[in-house]
Amino acid sequence: MKTKAELIPECPVAATVHLIGNKWKLLIIRNLLDRPWRFNELHKSLDGISQKVLTDSLRQMEADGLITRTVYAEVPPRVEYALSELGETLRPVLDAMKAWGENYKRKME
Repeated sequence: MKTKAELIPECPVAATVHLIGNKWKLLIIRNLLDRPWRFNELHKSLDGISQKVLTDSLRQMEADGLITRTVYAEVPPRVEYALSELGETLRPVLDAMKAWGENYKRKME
C-alpha cells in the first residue's frame, strides 16, 4: 500500500490539482477564506452540492491538512470548519483565480 506522500503527484501543478482541483473543494475554500462555517451553512451556500459530497470533501480536506474541524461541547453539538494554517496559504492562489475570472468576464462582455 502506498503512503499518502506517494499518492501525491510529483509535478507541483498536478499535486495542487490533486488536492483542490474539483469545483466543490475550491468553493468550500473560497467560503472558508472569510470565516469558519458550520456544515449546514456551507451546504446552503453551495447550490447543487449533496450532503454526501460535502461530507466527503470536508473529510478529505481535513485529512489533507487544509481545514480544521472543531467540535464544541454544547447541546446540540456545534461543529465548525475553518482553514488550517496550511489552508490559509491557498489565499493568494484563490485571489489570483478571482482576478483572472474577473478579467476573463470583462473580456467576454
